[in-house]
Amino acid sequence: METRKPFSAEIAQHIWETKYRFWENSFSGNGQGDSSVMDTWRRVAKSLSEVEAQDKTAWEERFYQNLEGFKFLPAGRILAGAGTGRKVTLFNCFVMGLIPDSMEGIFEALKEGALTMQQGGGVGYDFSSLRPKGTRARGAGTVASGPVSFMRVWDSMCATLLSTGSRRGAMMATLRCDHPDIEEFVTAKARRGELTHFNLSIQVTEDFLAAVKRDESWSLIFPQEALGEPEEGETVSRAWPGFRSGQAVPCRVLKKVLARELWQNILRLAYETAEPGVLFIDRINRMNNLWYREQISATNPCGEIPLPPYGACDLGSINLSAFVKDPFEPSASFDMEGIERTTAFAVRMLDNVIEASRFPLPKQEEMARGTRRIGLGITGLGDALILLGRHYGDPEARDIAASIMKRICHQAYRTSVELAREKETFPYLEKEKYLKGEFIRTLPDEIRSGIKEFGIRNSHLIAIAPAGTISLFAGNISSGIEPVFSFHHTRRVINEQRDFVSFELRDEAFRRFREEKGETAALPSYFVDAHDLDPVAHLQMEAALQPFVDNSISKTINIPEDYNFEDFRDLYEKAHSLGLKGCTVYRPSLVRGEILRPQEPVLAETFCCPTE
Repeated sequence: METRKPFSAEIAQHIWETKYRFWENSFSGNGQGDSSVMDTWRRVAKSLSEVEAQDKTAWEERFYQNLEGFKFLPAGRILAGAGTGRKVTLFNCFVMGLIPDSMEGIFEALKEGALTMQQGGGVGYDFSSLRPKGTRARGAGTVASGPVSFMRVWDSMCATLLSTGSRRGAMMATLRCDHPDIEEFVTAKARRGELTHFNLSIQVTEDFLAAVKRDESWSLIFPQEALGEPEEGETVSRAWPGFRSGQAVPCRVLKKVLARELWQNILRLAYETAEPGVLFIDRINRMNNLWYREQISATNPCGEIPLPPYGACDLGSINLSAFVKDPFEPSASFDMEGIERTTAFAVRMLDNVIEASRFPLPKQEEMARGTRRIGLGITGLGDALILLGRHYGDPEARDIAASIMKRICHQAYRTSVELAREKETFPYLEKEKYLKGEFIRTLPDEIRSGIKEFGIRNSHLIAIAPAGTISLFAGNISSGIEPVFSFHHTRRVINEQRDFVSFELRDEAFRRFREEKGETAALPSYFVDAHDLDPVAHLQMEAALQPFVDNSISKTINIPEDYNFEDFRDLYEKAHSLGLKGCTVYRPSLVRGEILRPQEPVLAETFCCPTE
């Protein structure tokens, strides 16, 4: 066993032993696998270096050094699966194919989802292709039960898989804001215990938001060809998922509602239950690097990767707290050169994951290899700012965070250009169209010139995931771009025997401060947690980083239970005006409760957004 302790928190050791440690017992009783976390790093490094055509040993050592000290944290599926030989995917999450509007097609899609989750992947679905409740099928004449009814079938499937010992499932369901069943979708999780394995998000369009602003009526529609014989009434021309490959088709207006009233209901349910979230879907598609070949209508379960049908998430996070020099001192600073080195190796490692991974479905492999999408992000931002002596809500902290994200983004793109020069470009690249993309046009001239000359290895490179479990693994650092949740709290987790285990947690920056300054030293004013911050500060931090993120950001805006509803409503409008791609706001309520309470035991809440 280990001769030294690399873990600074008890829960970190627990996470490693129960989630990421590989240990395989033989029939003779002699086990083999990871005897230390260093063995885990070595296993992952060796597995990803095997993809290299040359200098495998040298790349293994570089990859190991990138992992050592928790500097780079590959997503959970990579840590748990790479180099084990097990039949699992190294990709965390997928967006599944469009659901055909037929009984055969629906259950084929259900099967694909089950096979994907069985290998450890979370799934996202757009249910907008299913006929609204109460309409008749053109062929059989049967009455449709609507998208929400079939979501319950998916929810039961996920629960069944979990009962077999599979890792806990995660699903995202989205629906268009003009689908006739949108009102039922909005209230689908209003009661506790409903659709507990789903996150819900609404595809909100610019036209809908304009109608809300002007207090106009809003048409709920569905493609005419799926509804049978033409009937009298109004029709509009609209592109719809599952119909004519994104071309506009005639859609019958089945109902009209007041846009502002529907928006108010969406926000009221989000206020009471924390769902649904919203996706600013037109912005997502406009900013997509592959705008010329993809129409996106869903995301992975946490929302940081908007994906086309059969798209996949290949994720990893740079631990910013590991790059702070002289913490708590006036001279505290970031090791920017170290961050850039880690970024370059991380991009190469995540690119190699595509070759090293299994895929539940051939279509997923085809899409992953065709786009070579990766999602390199950050975690530990909240702790890093504290180590620097910066208040999370201050403009200066946002400027620092943005400068770091900019360096990571540009270094990632430079690395991908070099990888294309060394290896080859992603197959779906069409240089002239790619270079016209809105995000690509924001990159420095030298990067765009490199793409023009050599191409680029990966269609997308940056995404900021929640990174919850890997942040615990790294010593209970703050997760993703979130502020510290609490400096001292109790967390209950489920062990492999399905029993609860409680851990007393200290935030890593808080722990280091106490070690250096003493248990009685007064905390400086920059020690702020999520409950101390104005909700607008959360949005402003996300907005500061979004210009350097080509995918998206998973961020929960935490607000107190007594937060005013009118102010809550304004947060969504502010999120849109700040250029974000979506918004999820969490307020404790009787329906959802709280996942964690400082200093108190916690009842487990069924949350379906972990990416590990």
